[in-house]
Amino acid sequence: MRKRIVTTVIVGALLVQHPEKSQAGVFATEFTQLLNQGQLIMSYIRQGTQLSNELSMYSEQIRNGLTLPSHIYGTINTDLSALSSIVQGGQALAYSLSNLDSQFRNTFTGYGTTPNRYFANYKGWATTALDTLQGTLRAAGLQGSQLNSEQAVLNALRTQAQSPNGTVRAIQVMSDIAEQQTQQMMKLRQIMLSDLSSKQAYQAAQIQKEAASTAATEQFFTPSTTTGDNRAFGVGSH
Repeated sequence: MRKRIVTTVIVGALLVQHPEKSQAGVFATEFTQLLNQGQLIMSYIRQGTQLSNELSMYSEQIRNGLTLPSHIYGTINTDLSALSSIVQGGQALAYSLSNLDSQFRNTFTGYGTTPNRYFANYKGWATTALDTLQGTLRAAGLQGSQLNSEQAVLNALRTQAQSPNGTVRAIQVMSDIAEQQTQQMMKLRQIMLSDLSSKQAYQAAQIQKEAASTAATEQFFTPSTTTGDNRAFGVGSH
């Protein structure tokens, strides 16, 4: 009787312990599966992040490789041509004349005088100097009228510089700005040449006038050999 009771207790204990081991194994298996799924999800997340970074990098490369739809240039050739033409007028000694050197020499001949031609020559010197000065003023006025169009070009370049651009577009905008600076330097050189021409024409007229006056004075006081007619002058003589 006692052995039967012990046997029953042992069998019952084994029956009780077996389900517990079965439940623990199922829980361990499910936990492992969850870990595996979590690692798989993390792997997908890493792959997605990497793909997103690569797409962003490719997008940035594409944006940096884009060029400007259009460049902004000034009317430098037209402006310079207009300026070189407007300084020519009358007897002006314009820097843009192809025969500037010969015209200068013909107008301002230097020291010397031509009999009975002083006032006519003086008129030519004054006219040349005044026409050159007038051409310089016309050039200054022309450049003043060009400021509005140049301001419009600068505003367009400023808009491009402030917009989100890629590397290539930024470089192209800077290149356009540098070209505008070069154009302004060319116009500055041109107006300086015009100003220099007017100053030299005025100085040449002053020097020529003094030279001609001095030459005439020298000619007047230079002794010359005269031949008499052997006639005597005195009371009662004819």
